[in-house]
Amino acid sequence: MQHVCGRTPPVFFLCEGSPALTAAEGTAPPRNFAETLPTEMSVRIFGELDAASLCSAARTCRLWHQIIEQSEQLWRKQCLMVRAICQREVDSDRRHGLSWKLILVRNYIRSLVKKDWLIGRFSHVRSADELIGRKLTPLDAETWGEILQAELDR
Repeated sequence: MQHVCGRTPPVFFLCEGSPALTAAEGTAPPRNFAETLPTEMSVRIFGELDAASLCSAARTCRLWHQIIEQSEQLWRKQCLMVRAICQREVDSDRRHGLSWKLILVRNYIRSLVKKDWLIGRFSHVRSADELIGRKLTPLDAETWGEILQAELDR
């Protein structure tokens, strides 16, 4: 059985004493906030999302995809959070002239794995079963040095 998703009509809020909101003859009413707001405002709204939600939002519709893809500001904000854990890697990528989005793609999983190691999430693993479902990524020698030092300090 195939499910067909129907579009729900737009919702308009009416205030007492204000004229009714209707679409002009021959024009469709806006379907989402990005169609009515200036791009800068949409970018500010998208800026409240985390990296995973931002990527999901970019898959929602063409307009959202376009706004998100073209906004270095959104990707920079996400990269600065990743940089808190992977400063050396992010700074190196910036020196090589990579875009903020590409830097995020290259370092996001690495930052999650490195953070888990640094906070000791893998300090007391008793069996390989405890690692099922965990993502791992290659780490350089300097990162392993940081992790080893964190383990020794515990």
